[in-house]
Amino acid sequence: MKAAVIVFPASNCDRDAQVALKEISGTEPHMVWHAQTELPDADLIVVPGGFSYGDYLRSGAMAARSPIMAAVIERAQAGVPTLGICNGFQILTEAGLLPGALLRNAGLDFVCGTRTLRVENTDSPFTRSFSQGDFVRFPVAHHDGNYTADEDTLDRLEGEGRVAFRYVESVNGSARNIAGVLNDQGNVLGMMPHPERVISPLLGGEDGAKFFRGLIEAVS
Repeated sequence: MKAAVIVFPASNCDRDAQVALKEISGTEPHMVWHAQTELPDADLIVVPGGFSYGDYLRSGAMAARSPIMAAVIERAQAGVPTLGICNGFQILTEAGLLPGALLRNAGLDFVCGTRTLRVENTDSPFTRSFSQGDFVRFPVAHHDGNYTADEDTLDRLEGEGRVAFRYVESVNGSARNIAGVLNDQGNVLGMMPHPERVISPLLGGEDGAKFFRGLIEAVS
């Protein structure tokens, strides 16, 4: 399994993604700098968390226009599984690969800690290792994770089974407690929580390891 992790200025979870992918797949992922214009051959693309470009303008707005993103968009639209975590989710919405937007958290507070999510969809490479209705515990750490979309879009996401994860309790004000959404092909997932941070009991849990094992099996 070959993976590519995109690295932006001020990314701070790119190495977490690198470690998780290497630990679980046994293969070192490609680390792709944002200024490159071509992606290596990859079965999986990861757009990691962080504060790309210092979150200037809007979170993810500048990163979505980085040179490498044209290649990411092309590969994602061609069907390559693409995962955006936290700031990566923001970048994917800004790039038009996912609907909706991520606003400032309700209450304008930075939220940080482990939260419980419910698995809503298992028909994707990202969620195949879970059963619908399973509860998982992933860390969150964000200031702009309040997912929003118009009611028609939210209804369509619900009706098409494109809500992948939902917060059990409100974390940031997200519409309908949405924590992660899929594109219409099911090969692009954006999620605010961090599965890459819980791949070992030493890190506080293994739900992230289960997430990545299923994903790696699906794309291998």
